[in-house]
Amino acid sequence: MTTDLNRRHLLLGLAGALVGLPSLVLASRLQPTPAQPAGPFYPVEPPLDDDNDLTRVTGRTAPALGEITDLGGHILNANGEPLSGLRIEIWQCDANGRYRHPHDHGGKPRDEGFQGHGHTITDTQGRYRFRTIRPVAYPGRAPHIHVAVFSEGMAPFVTQIYVMGEPQNAGDFLFQHLPADRRPLVLADFVPETGGDARLTARFDLILDGGGTPAL
Repeated sequence: MTTDLNRRHLLLGLAGALVGLPSLVLASRLQPTPAQPAGPFYPVEPPLDDDNDLTRVTGRTAPALGEITDLGGHILNANGEPLSGLRIEIWQCDANGRYRHPHDHGGKPRDEGFQGHGHTITDTQGRYRFRTIRPVAYPGRAPHIHVAVFSEGMAPFVTQIYVMGEPQNAGDFLFQHLPADRRPLVLADFVPETGGDARLTARFDLILDGGGTPAL
């Protein structure tokens, strides 16, 4: 599990040492990930190449521009139980600040080697993984990645992942709209990768308050 998840579990461990105190057990539930708007650039229709590797597009030899990143983590419920079989999607702008969306009329050309949107399904341990790029800023927004999780019979849960330590977070209206004590829950640390062909790695755990079925 990630360092962030270990911090979330600290209260759980302390409460477990004090048996018979229901109020403390209730307080030990993991803090749910804050919801955020989907924004205007959710794909009108997903690309034909719509797997979990956004850095390679079928028919193109060159990979995406930008800092290639392995993004992964777990989807859990508030009790810390992994949620398996959930569809998780991400979408973001390319290294030029352009979304694959007909209403994005930015000045720079689109990077045709960047898929822009991808999806995967959580495994029996609630894990997911994407290959993408470190998000970049565009006018009015700090770097971010949009995320949606789909659970049968429930509305999708949508949030955004921001870059830990990014100076532009201070001027991002959606990030700043969150209460200060909730902002760390939408941050991921993008750190150098020590192995493999990705330049960076980032871990982000999503905690859903209701919805989903715990893995058996």
